[in-house]
Amino acid sequence: MNDRIREILSWYTSENPGVRTNLARMLNHGRLGGTGKMVILPVDQGFEHGPARSFAPNPAGYDPRYHFQLAIEAGCNAYAAPLGFLEAGVSDYAGEIPLILKCNNHDVLNDERDPISAITSGVEDALRLGCVAVGFTIYPGSSERTTMYEQLRELAAEARAAGLAVVVWSYPRGSGLSKEGETAIDVVTYAAQIAAQMGAHIIKVKLPSAKVELPEAQKVYQKYEIPISTLSERVSHVIQSAFDGRRIVIFSGGATAADEQVFNEVRAIRDGGGFGSIIGRNSFQRKKEDALKFLDTIMGIYEGSIQ
Repeated sequence: MNDRIREILSWYTSENPGVRTNLARMLNHGRLGGTGKMVILPVDQGFEHGPARSFAPNPAGYDPRYHFQLAIEAGCNAYAAPLGFLEAGVSDYAGEIPLILKCNNHDVLNDERDPISAITSGVEDALRLGCVAVGFTIYPGSSERTTMYEQLRELAAEARAAGLAVVVWSYPRGSGLSKEGETAIDVVTYAAQIAAQMGAHIIKVKLPSAKVELPEAQKVYQKYEIPISTLSERVSHVIQSAFDGRRIVIFSGGATAADEQVFNEVRAIRDGGGFGSIIGRNSFQRKKEDALKFLDTIMGIYEGSIQ
């Protein structure tokens, strides 16, 4: 283990050896192993958006085993998915890649302004499947947020006791925010802070815009001239908001976008001190050969072999 990984693990000294070992497994795995950067493949979109919207662009994705193969062949640090997808493929690929069990999920069959996800699996499932971590989504801004925070607290305590790391998807959403406000810089930094305060070891947020949503926050950003004009500056501010860089923060890839746009965003994450990307649809919604080239470029940007 190199000095960079030891440094990152030193931020989690309150955790037991099991948690820190599982964090190290992710940080040391795959092409970016040992760099302190991460690229994770998440495939919860079948539940979250529906099967056709998720997999019709590349029908190979209907098969759960395809995503294990993609994550392994690409050299990802980890693969994250709900219970069913992991159960359907884990026996074929046991031990080949660190797994993250997504323990709550939300569907779009009911139009709701204030979402809350259902708990769909737990720590016992994660241990049975040989996972290194559990994943959980919270929606700061939803009127249901306090329930989700309490659910996360319960899951995180159980996961820690079992030596599992905790990955939190912190996605602002709900009637308390405008649509544009979901990715406003003050809101995304707040979401990162909440996840860190809830005990997340790895935090997943969306890339922030330069918009400031909350009037009281606007006054502070203006008074202290917080730099947020470029994406790399905003990434740096998100990292600062997660315990001054002492928590691993990775950024979601979002909806399918042009390759060069994604690559420029990855450069901004790298230059802003971000720890990496968690990229689903932009990866698995293309043929495997193209997906591997795409992920190869992203990893090259993070490791510095591609500028």
